[in-house]
Amino acid sequence: MDLIPAAALAFYILSALFFNSFVIIFVTTVLLAALDFWVVKNVSGRILVGLRWWNEINNEGESVWKFECLDQESLARMNMKDSWLFWWTLYLTAGAWIVLGVFSLIRFEADYLLVVGVCLTLSIANIVGFTRCRKDAKKQFQAFASQTIASRFSSTIQSAFSVV
Repeated sequence: MDLIPAAALAFYILSALFFNSFVIIFVTTVLLAALDFWVVKNVSGRILVGLRWWNEINNEGESVWKFECLDQESLARMNMKDSWLFWWTLYLTAGAWIVLGVFSLIRFEADYLLVVGVCLTLSIANIVGFTRCRKDAKKQFQAFASQTIASRFSSTIQSAFSVV
């Protein structure tokens, strides 16, 4: 699952050796980055960390973030190494695109900076989406835990007074 970001990065880096056409490099790199974006957002995130996010536009034209998280029992069974790999790959991919963007700036290649900009934007969108999703999942878990504790406490008090 983590081969797709490597494919986009590898193609971008090695493409100068095999192609003289900027159009081929642009289209192929952006398609690989878009495929990476979709797979990470809809498949890898769900399998490796139990999170999924998307953004919708409501009837008023406002952007609404939607988050989905597995239940706590399913999350507890997830492999922490997979989660670690997911998050590090997410951040390292963005870091690699930043480094490549700096190289494009140094070489004064604005056209290649455009490719890097598109790929970096997709990578950062996944970082923002999954970070917000993780925060929302923690908030939901804390609210659920508070509600459970409160209901047990109130039922314990009710049962204590009903005995009297």
